[in-house]
Amino acid sequence: MGLLDRFRNKSPKRNKDEGTAIERYEKSFMHAIDGIIYCIKYEHNILIIMAATVLVVLLGFIYEISIYEWLFVLTMIGTISASEMINSSIEATIDLYTTEVHPLAKIAKDTASSATLVLCITALIGGIIIFLPKILMVFGG
Repeated sequence: MGLLDRFRNKSPKRNKDEGTAIERYEKSFMHAIDGIIYCIKYEHNILIIMAATVLVVLLGFIYEISIYEWLFVLTMIGTISASEMINSSIEATIDLYTTEVHPLAKIAKDTASSATLVLCITALIGGIIIFLPKILMVFGG
């Protein structure tokens, strides 16, 4: 018996292990959709990210950015959105564990949210590099 077989035999069965492969994929997909819906309803930063996304996509069409610029924009949109959702899950997990103010809980929550901030600053700098020359050209700069 190999190492993987020994692990399989000792690991507890999870709810997601029930059903056919297609049913499990569908269930996983629906859980992911539930997470997105939750964030849209209850996480105010996602609304800010969505507004920025609409603005940047509109600017991308207006200024006809290149395929490489689109790749940067789309990568930043996806990464920032995912980072914010991971941040929300970390905060929810900490809140599940304790409602007390604890210095380690603060560190975990603050550093998780700082990851999204770092990505937002990176996207802002990239957006300035992409859009500022195009905007200045239109206004005679």
